[in-house]
Amino acid sequence: MRPALARIDLDALRHNYRLARQRHGGRALAVVKANAYGHGAVRCAQALADQADGYAVAFLDEALELRAAGITQPILLLEGVFDAAELTAVAEHGLWQVVHHEDQIRMLEAAPLSTPLPVWLKVNSGMNRAGFVGPAVAHAWQRLHASGKVSDITLMTHFARADEPQVIATADQLAEFDAATRDLPGPRSLANSAAVLGWPDAHRDWARPGILLYGADPMPAENNGLRPVMTLESAVIAVREIRPGAPLGYGARFVAEQPTRIGLVAMGYADGYPRTVPDGTPLTVDSQPSRLIGRVSMDMLTVDLTHLPAAGIGSRVELWGKEVPVNRIAAAANTISYELLCNVKRVAFRYEGEGA
Repeated sequence: MRPALARIDLDALRHNYRLARQRHGGRALAVVKANAYGHGAVRCAQALADQADGYAVAFLDEALELRAAGITQPILLLEGVFDAAELTAVAEHGLWQVVHHEDQIRMLEAAPLSTPLPVWLKVNSGMNRAGFVGPAVAHAWQRLHASGKVSDITLMTHFARADEPQVIATADQLAEFDAATRDLPGPRSLANSAAVLGWPDAHRDWARPGILLYGADPMPAENNGLRPVMTLESAVIAVREIRPGAPLGYGARFVAEQPTRIGLVAMGYADGYPRTVPDGTPLTVDSQPSRLIGRVSMDMLTVDLTHLPAAGIGSRVELWGKEVPVNRIAAAANTISYELLCNVKRVAFRYEGEGA
């Protein structure tokens, strides 16, 4: 069998959720949208079922997958509904929904609901993607309350730059949110992962930890006690030596400056490892530091074994995980850990720890 593998440490996931809840206080929705950031939404939700206060997903289909798997806790639709017909399923499955624009209010006002639904009303406090601004927040709240279709309203916003602790944008968004909601009752939800870890003033009734659950620290210091959940690994499947001046791989990006021992690894961009990383990107071989050399191809990549004489066919290669932080690979690829984790595919998934 091809050795490309994603190990998912469910004990680390549970640890990270507990850490988020403890750091924030109050309650926390575990964000498992996008297939739990590539980790497997059903298996991750099941692993958190005895701890999580609820879950958040992007849209209805993601919520229905969790309900079909037996998840009974509250599930919030972060994008809300796209069509009035979806409100029937929202009511039937006991889901919560975000309302962030005028049409969603109209859908609720016109819906023939027998039971009022919980709503999270989104405030645009400065990110300017979605939500109501300033006095429009109170107006939207009043319409939802007067509709008779809403049982309770949680007020929420989302931060654009909470992962930049020296930037005042988050403090400005906090002030904007508080001004827009000052006279409105109900619980509040402000803190995403970065705000849970770095902005105590944003800690209100509900947290919404996402990337931190999976152990990729969103804050620059990376010292918050998170444990990586995914380890992406494979193995050396062939070895060769090349002479000085010999090129390696597509485009001859790497040219040997000395006799170089090369390990061929079963992992490529079709598996989710980024093609854009440069020569020298870190990895480990049998837990020893090494580096990628040559361009990543669709199914394979090449690593430097020159300084590792004991390594050979079958040697374990970690691309990211407990030995190589995924944030380091994301930085090398000029992207973010979210994208790398969400893009993992085609490899085998192995769930380990409590709930596996």
